[in-house]
Amino acid sequence: MAGLTSVERIIDAAAHRILDRPGRPALSRVRGALVEILVFGAKQAWAALFGGIMLAVLVGTELWYPDHAALDRNDLRTILAVLVQVCMVLGRLETLRELRVIILFHVVGTVMELFKTDVGSWIYPPGGVLHIANVPLFSGFMYAAVGSYLVRVFRLFDLRFDRYPPRWVGGVLAALIYVNFFSHHWIIDLRWLLIAAVVTLFWVTSMEFRILRVRVRMPLLAAFVGVAFVIWIAENVGTASGTWLYPRSCTDGIRCRSRRWAPGSC
Repeated sequence: MAGLTSVERIIDAAAHRILDRPGRPALSRVRGALVEILVFGAKQAWAALFGGIMLAVLVGTELWYPDHAALDRNDLRTILAVLVQVCMVLGRLETLRELRVIILFHVVGTVMELFKTDVGSWIYPPGGVLHIANVPLFSGFMYAAVGSYLVRVFRLFDLRFDRYPPRWVGGVLAALIYVNFFSHHWIIDLRWLLIAAVVTLFWVTSMEFRILRVRVRMPLLAAFVGVAFVIWIAENVGTASGTWLYPRSCTDGIRCRSRRWAPGSC
């Protein structure tokens, strides 16, 4: 139980109370399986809490916040993200290690956003004062949400890896992925080659995690695909909410009628 936040202790304690109830062996096995499934879902939801709140902020402020309010929508999103982060730290719902990861992802994500908006990959609606160049500061929190999830699942599920490739090899591959993220605007895009390299490198790697009492083993690539799929869904929700706009969205008729987008901004 060491190193757990108060909410995580409550989840584990409640699950153990249910599992420790006496009963017939067959009933106990069914109850044990159901508890493990529920704990898995609860821990996954808890790990993704910050990301879920950020997504709710994006959608909620789009649906119910007036377009011409005195406080710009982008600034409101930034303020709400900061308040959520402060509350989680003060309430000890987040460890200092997680906070450091969130800050790192926020800084790196903001730099990436500055580059991508500068080359025209996507744009944000204008307005507000809490921004750098054309990038509202809340955008960095979206990257921070991914970092928060990754560091939490590592701790919550006691992740272990088998046949993991040398770290320096993974580091080189990660560096190449980042280089391609920037360089593909001027030279050939190598993303499919890099995806093939990831599959080749981690094909034999497995991941083992503990839910409560049960340890589960799965291919690491399956975990990569699962996380990427959830991020893809969240990205599409953000796109549909009008939080940002891709050039192709104009031809698709997405959000171009919004009063927040100046004529010709597409």
